[in-house]
Amino acid sequence: MAAVYLALLHYPVLDKDGRVINTAVTNLDLHDLARLARTYGLRGYYVAQPLALQRKLVERLLAYWRTEGAGEYNRTRQEAFEALRLVNDLDEAVAGIEAETGSRPTIVGTSARQRPGAVSFPELRDRMAAGGCWLIVFGTGWGIEPGFMAERADELLEPIDPGAGYNHLSVRAAAAIVIDRLLGRP
Repeated sequence: MAAVYLALLHYPVLDKDGRVINTAVTNLDLHDLARLARTYGLRGYYVAQPLALQRKLVERLLAYWRTEGAGEYNRTRQEAFEALRLVNDLDEAVAGIEAETGSRPTIVGTSARQRPGAVSFPELRDRMAAGGCWLIVFGTGWGIEPGFMAERADELLEPIDPGAGYNHLSVRAAAAIVIDRLLGRP
């Protein structure tokens, strides 16, 4: 069975005008992607946020969900947050996975835009089914800076394309679709 991890990058990502920025953490992303990770049995969910004040916000939220009172309030939410790991950047996430598994994960970049050489969902699903260690990377804002992903990703996954001519899903919705296509029941 493959060891699969998810990472959500807040930097380097693009704004709507194509400038490289650092985005803010959202409570919905933290909660929903932690629940996604737990539901599909991912080995971990990394939130990569280099800004100190934003990290403090995440740490405060995690501190709450790791208390006994939070478990009494909502045990399933508390359980989901066990998967969340706060890191500064992608390198720190990769290092954490290497320390845990003893091997470097295959980094899979995602984008709403078509990229040359992108691997299809069925092809990647088959490769992941054979085992190994995988890190699926999502970006906030208007997506991960393309040069960064081209340098860092071992694979670029094809975009979600339902054929409607519109492709601007929230990262939460996109991650759920991607993870289900790769790990869900056929």
